[in-house]
Parts: sequence; structure tokens; C-alpha cells
Amino acid sequence: MIFREATATDIPEIVEVLKVSLGVQDLPLSEEIWNYKHVNNPFGKSLVLVAEEKGIIAGVRAFMCWEWQFLNKSYSTYRAVDTATHPNYQGQGIFKKLTLKAIELAKQQGDQFIFNTPNEQSMPGYLKMGWETVDKLRVGLKPAYTSFWKFYKTDISYSVNNNSNEEDLQLLCKIWNSKMETSRGLFTPKSVEYLQWRFQANPLQQYEIFIDTGIYMAGYVKKRRGIKELRIVECIFDDKEKNQKKINSLINLWCSKFGIQVISYSPEVLNLNLTLVNSKIGPVLTLRDLNLSNNEFNTFKKVNNWNYSLGDLELF
Repeated sequence: MIFREATATDIPEIVEVLKVSLGVQDLPLSEEIWNYKHVNNPFGKSLVLVAEEKGIIAGVRAFMCWEWQFLNKSYSTYRAVDTATHPNYQGQGIFKKLTLKAIELAKQQGDQFIFNTPNEQSMPGYLKMGWETVDKLRVGLKPAYTSFWKFYKTDISYSVNNNSNEEDLQLLCKIWNSKMETSRGLFTPKSVEYLQWRFQANPLQQYEIFIDTGIYMAGYVKKRRGIKELRIVECIFDDKEKNQKKINSLINLWCSKFGIQVISYSPEVLNLNLTLVNSKIGPVLTLRDLNLSNNEFNTFKKVNNWNYSLGDLELF
């Protein structure tokens, strides 16, 4: 069996392997979605490896390119995402072999680390391959006081309310990134290209988006047994004092629009009054060192040194 980097001509077969291995042919998997995630990413193309047996792709492993920044230093990283082994080739250790090969290549390229939030079933395998746990992610939960009892059924129809222009948004990103540089925490640097790709052009999830001078906010509704949660996945702003009332009013407006019972957000970058829960209730963040110094690795192993929005670490 050959283990190699994938090429553009492999994409149709890779998508079919993903569908077959998951056992559901009508999942939202397509070449368009694959290209969105792994080719059109503004941080760069994904590191994708395939296992090939007699010209047939038996397995695939994809690591999405991502950028983190700490102070004024940028880190070239990957997020472990899509993986699949064709049912005819399972039980041959393909997942592990592809993962170890990807680690080797990423090290040679000079990338710094790999991160992800594995589930309980896959966690032991990652730990055996050198991943280390950081901690559970902190998530804030706040009751939607203005709409808590509005359990009415409503169609979820998202919209983009853009009252800004590209130049102003780019300035906002620059101000936000400068602010985060002083926070002494890892953050994903924001840009117009990133926000457009991550939220407005995302074929896997639609978002309610508000853009104005000095503020960008994105969220969506997640239903949980009749309870509707408004998940604020991104919120960047130029001045906290000036924009706090606007942010609160906008969230209340969205809650009323969708009949929301609870609001979730990242307390690392957003502060909402009267929060009911502010605790480590999110998934477990894990880290695989590639080319970090000992001091960097020890720093990044502490979840308090990660300043993330929910959109930075959410699976999509």
C-alpha cells in the first residue's frame, strides 16, 4: 500500500470514500464542500494524504491549514479534520499510518503544531500518537431573558445585514488583531478574506451576520430538544465601551427573531452581563507539538492562554 499526498485529481474519489465510509450517501459531502474546506481556505491548502492500493484510494486523512498568533508571532498550524477508511480496507491501521505520515511531513515543512477537539472514541488513539490534552474549552451560557418563554415555531431564515464596506472592515480587523496581540493569548488573526470564507461563504452552515463600522458579529441557531440556542460564533469590535450596548441590543434582536431560550458564546473574547454559566463545558482541546520550543509548548498547553471565539474551534 502506498501512502502519498493527494492531488487535485484525487478529489472525486476522496469524496466517494468519505461517503462510503460514513455509510450515508446523502450527507452534505461534495467536491464543492471539499474545495471550500481544503482548497479555498485563506490560510492555505490543507495537508491531505491518501492510502492507495492498486490504484484505488483506500483511505484519506486531511489536516486543515490554520493560523494562530501569540503576541506578534504567527504560528503555521493544522487542524485535524476529515478522515475516512473505505470499508473494504478497514482494520489495517490506515488511519494511524496516514496520521503519522502527515505529522512527519508537517514537521519537515516547519509547521508548529496540530490541534483538534476529538470525541471520546478517537481521543485514546490521538494520545497514543503524541497528542496531549490542553483542557475543556470554556463556554459562556446566558438565558435569553427577552424571549425565554417564546417557544413558538418559526422558520430559521438567516440574513446578512452589512452596513459597512471592505475598507472599514479591514480596519476593524487590524484594530482587533492589535488588541489581541496585547492579550498574551493565542488568537486567530481576523481579515476580510477570513470572515468572508468562514461565515458568509460557508456551504455547510448559514449564519445571521451583522456588519457595521466598528463591529462584526455572526451567529446561528442550534436546536436541543425543543430549546433553541443562539450560538455567537464571532464578535469583533473596535471599542468595548462604545459597542457593548450595540452588541447587547443586537443579541436581543436576534433572540426575538428566532425565539431563543439560551445564548452561548466564548467568554474569552466577549463579555455579556448576567451570565448563568461561565465554565469549562466545551469539548476537550488537544495539541500535537511539531516544532514548538519547550516554553511555547508549555504555554499553549494551558487553556487560559487561548483567546478563541467559538468559530475558531467549532467543527465545520
